[in-house]
Amino acid sequence: MEPLPVVWFTAIAVLWTGYLLLEGFDLGVGMHMLFSTRSERDRRVMLNTIGPVWDGNEVWLITAGAAMFAAFPAWYASLFSTLYVPLTITLVGLIVRAVGIEYRGKIHTGRWRTFWTRMIGLGSLIVAFCVGAALALTTTGLPIDANGDRVGGPFVWLTPPAVLGGLAVVGFALAHAATFLGLKADGPVRERAGRFAARWAPLCLVPAAIWAILVQFAHGGSVLSWALIALAVVAAGFGWTAARRRSEGFAFIGYAGFGVFGAGAIFAGLFPLVLPSTVDAAFDLTIWNAANGAYTLGVMTVVAAVSLPVIVLYQAWSYWIFRKRVTPGMIPEVHIVLPAVLRAR
Repeated sequence: MEPLPVVWFTAIAVLWTGYLLLEGFDLGVGMHMLFSTRSERDRRVMLNTIGPVWDGNEVWLITAGAAMFAAFPAWYASLFSTLYVPLTITLVGLIVRAVGIEYRGKIHTGRWRTFWTRMIGLGSLIVAFCVGAALALTTTGLPIDANGDRVGGPFVWLTPPAVLGGLAVVGFALAHAATFLGLKADGPVRERAGRFAARWAPLCLVPAAIWAILVQFAHGGSVLSWALIALAVVAAGFGWTAARRRSEGFAFIGYAGFGVFGAGAIFAGLFPLVLPSTVDAAFDLTIWNAANGAYTLGVMTVVAAVSLPVIVLYQAWSYWIFRKRVTPGMIPEVHIVLPAVLRAR
């Protein structure tokens, strides 16, 4: 058995898990801005909690997709060509969300801020749902033929597992963001986030738990994958108990642990498949028939071994620098700021 396909399947699983863990609270904060408050100051507090890190977190999505392309080109080609429609919608959501974050404070009118607040929230919802749907479909199967081509129309992907995966990531993002806001915000935002984490977050995690269990029954599971599911349940219970006690750090660790162990259980239950075919099991893509050549995987391994620790250390450093809470007192009153060019005149 060649070790490098196993190594890169594990690496891609880690990258997707990192994306869900880091970008998850970003997306969740965007969705919380839609319904958790009507106060402009509170919304600015929420936005400032993710301000220094949200664009860096998106790098994990790009890296995960690039690793799939380089290590398992057949997996990448079949998955992305079958999911043209949801992936295009995902890109629109990413663009709208990013523009909303950057444009929201440019004009100080209620209508402008309301519009871009909705764009941030809806963009976050779209991205979370579509990414969850895509990941669910790569673990439960798509109608692909012997060549890896889609069988059926452009919306053949819209199935109950896709909806389940979308709801799973949306729910996890909402729960994860509540514990993140409890750690990073203060004042009313912190209080509302604490109540949400204790009352609604466990319900938000149910679709992800169903998805993980579904994968085990669909592909037979393993001792490792079932053990990871057990750890995910324990982590969720630990996080919920801590949230009820308003122990915000432990609540964050608990719900984050649920995400890590749950994603690990899903990928472990899928192994060695990467994309099952719902047309015929003979057309399944595995880490063996979808992998690139040994030389390419070897070069990728060397490059990743050098560059990935640097990226992780840099991102960890940025989180450390911006570790303090965002309080309402840090948010200045709305005011007009002239560009430097105009001030120079």
